[in-house]
Amino acid sequence: MKVPEALGARLSRFGRARGGGSTGVTAPVRSDRRSRSLAKRLRPGDIAVIDHVDLDRSSAEALLEREVAAVLNTAVSISGRYPNLGPQLIVEAGVPLVDDVDPEVFARVHEGERLTLDGGALLRGESVLATGTPQTPESVAAAMDAARTGISAQLEAFAANTAEYLRHEHDLLFDGVGIPAVRTPMEGRHVLVAVRSRRHREDLVALRPYIREFRPVLIGVDGGADALVEAGFRPAVVVGDFDGVGDRALSGGAELVVHADRDGRAPGLKRVRELGRDAAAFRGAGSGEDAAILLADAAGASVIVVAGARSALEEFLDRGRVGMAGAFLTRLRVGGKLVDAEAAARLHRRRLSPWSLLALAGAALVVVVLAALSSPAGAEYAALLTKRWDLLADFAYRLTGLFT
Repeated sequence: MKVPEALGARLSRFGRARGGGSTGVTAPVRSDRRSRSLAKRLRPGDIAVIDHVDLDRSSAEALLEREVAAVLNTAVSISGRYPNLGPQLIVEAGVPLVDDVDPEVFARVHEGERLTLDGGALLRGESVLATGTPQTPESVAAAMDAARTGISAQLEAFAANTAEYLRHEHDLLFDGVGIPAVRTPMEGRHVLVAVRSRRHREDLVALRPYIREFRPVLIGVDGGADALVEAGFRPAVVVGDFDGVGDRALSGGAELVVHADRDGRAPGLKRVRELGRDAAAFRGAGSGEDAAILLADAAGASVIVVAGARSALEEFLDRGRVGMAGAFLTRLRVGGKLVDAEAAARLHRRRLSPWSLLALAGAALVVVVLAALSSPAGAEYAALLTKRWDLLADFAYRLTGLFT
């Protein structure tokens, strides 16, 4: 295949050295314009080709979870509208990220064929299929700094989106319309909502003492249910559209709540029924994480801890137009009972039970007695106590003899 003139010009512009052979990544290539759909088909070591403007954190985590070898984006990963977090996660993980790749790459590559990514060029043998702009930690950091200057405009859009979301989801947020009743008792109990992300493992490890003491109701949100199972826990409820959760979590006896669209469509219900299970439907436009939080709040949970997600400003902006409004209003609705996993781990202090205190006192007493007996003075005291005990026993024997 001959290199088109325009493609060759781009190749020379990105400075690819053709002289010393390929030193890039050679791996199977899988492509899909939707990064989340592609993540389901990816295998470890694949090169992922996507079309995703402003690559968000959640999509980047889904790609990294599949252990991709490289990511090619036919769009711009950071457009400058707001500081989205996806590209930073990818480059910090050491995964090559190439932006603004020729969109014809979707037609030129075949699913699963082994190609080579060398710098900014995707090769089939010596033929160049597409080129793009390789991103580095420095270029991503510079783009993020530039994007932060536009936060004020994004906050204005955020306010407008929040008002729009509130208008459509008023009944859900204030009256609980669409929230199903669940059998799992949560009234007055702690609830832990697990969301799968790059940080869910460290959150669950940090929360182990809290989980052992408070025994919270465990709710897994899609892949968060798998995360709980992998950590050795058993989710009581699984919430989501069920396209990113394994059969083991769905078939483990947990109560299932499928996240449906506002019009009632629930594609995940088909999969649940194929497994011989049934599920309640949660109708709402927010995310599965929002649905799980609202579900726990409606069921009377006293404390709701979220593992695998954060609530910083950039996290809200990174969720997109509808997602950020839903996340913000959900947290506003739940109020002070919602606690971040990192905060819960820091604030938690394991309380000692009375039996633990008695055991500690007994152990200390044994140590003192053994230390005393091992010294010369301790031996003398032991002999004296033994003599006194013998005298006391003899006196008791004589006293009882007077009455027999």
